[in-house]
Amino acid sequence: MRMINLAWIKKWKKTVSILTLSIGFILLTSFTVSAEKFEVPSNRKVTDIFPADMITGPHYQIRDKVVSYGYMDHFTVDSDYGVFEVTGDLALRKLLKEIKAIAVLEQIKDSAAYADALKSAGEMPVEFGKNLITDPVDTLSGIPKGVTGLFKNIATSLSSPHDPSEDSRTEQALAVSSYKRDYAYELGVDVYSSNPVLQKELNRVGWAGALGSLTMTAALAPFGGPGVMVVKTTRLAQQFNNLLKEEPPARLRQINGEKLAVIGVPDDLANQFLDHPSFTPRHDTIIVGSLALLKDAQGRDAFIRYILAADDEETANFFQDMAETMRGYQETVSPITEIRVVSGLVFARAKDGAVLIPLPLDHGVWSQRADQVVNGATKSFEASDPNSKGKFALWVTGTVTPLAKEQLALRGVKITEHVDKKIEFSY
Repeated sequence: MRMINLAWIKKWKKTVSILTLSIGFILLTSFTVSAEKFEVPSNRKVTDIFPADMITGPHYQIRDKVVSYGYMDHFTVDSDYGVFEVTGDLALRKLLKEIKAIAVLEQIKDSAAYADALKSAGEMPVEFGKNLITDPVDTLSGIPKGVTGLFKNIATSLSSPHDPSEDSRTEQALAVSSYKRDYAYELGVDVYSSNPVLQKELNRVGWAGALGSLTMTAALAPFGGPGVMVVKTTRLAQQFNNLLKEEPPARLRQINGEKLAVIGVPDDLANQFLDHPSFTPRHDTIIVGSLALLKDAQGRDAFIRYILAADDEETANFFQDMAETMRGYQETVSPITEIRVVSGLVFARAKDGAVLIPLPLDHGVWSQRADQVVNGATKSFEASDPNSKGKFALWVTGTVTPLAKEQLALRGVKITEHVDKKIEFSY
């Protein structure tokens, strides 16, 4: 047996530990299998994945080498704002939107309106003044949920009536959070993004608005005014975006909690999910909103319990895409009636008799593990429901190899590729 690369194991240990079962049938675990029957993943070229006009943009260049581990692609992007690494085709598309937004936010700093905001802020008390714009601190909209409780306590202490100036500071922090959400909405990006460059620039204009009265209309005027970069979306995606713009994190938590109660998720389980540090308020809102649209589907609580396994942003994104895949199947094919987790895979029974397997992978290969997991999971499901044999529908956001298609077909699994072109994902 060939030695497995230890650096690779260390780098991907957390992600693999979460997704091994759910996407195991495309995860390589052995290098000693026959080349005639099984495949090993290999690196890909970005030119084989995306069109040229996407590979290079005004402020970035995607490197040609794409590291592929048989399920998700890993990209490196050189930009005017640093080098970014991202895993997943949808995550890459999100990053490219963020780079475009960063370019706009950077240019705002050179505007007369921004200069006026600096002057206005400089006239304020020093603790609230210009330094917070030139060296901005983070605000409530961008912090991880795991420390939300800490900031709530700080807000409570700051609102104590013994020091009126602290009341002002609390109000300013809340105002910055609101400004950040407005800018993120207009620029078509995620206000809860982990991109540190984007967060820094959003904080900068947010503080400039709160402390220096920089209006969004004035800031974006050189670029065509508010709405210049809003991406065209469907009605549903627009509803999500509007909610994320209008409501602060605490209110989103309340809204999502109420929806989870309606679909039958117990309070303790709902709280575990809503307090989970890997899921941002945006993840929560899209996942809960997608599940709520499955109407009377049974087992939505099982899905929530399943995704508690997330331990980083990549797996949180994966589970969000999975929820949106089920929602998309309901909207375009047939209503989902039941969700079950069997042998680490999610199965969603549909009213038309099909059993959906939502798997938002980039590029799947057929490995020995693939053979084991597909056979094990489908046979376990068939044992409890003999009528499901030959009715499995695997939906992937990317592609699988010809051999994988052939082997899946032999096992009664019909595959649909590029479902990101069939339904909308909120990346």
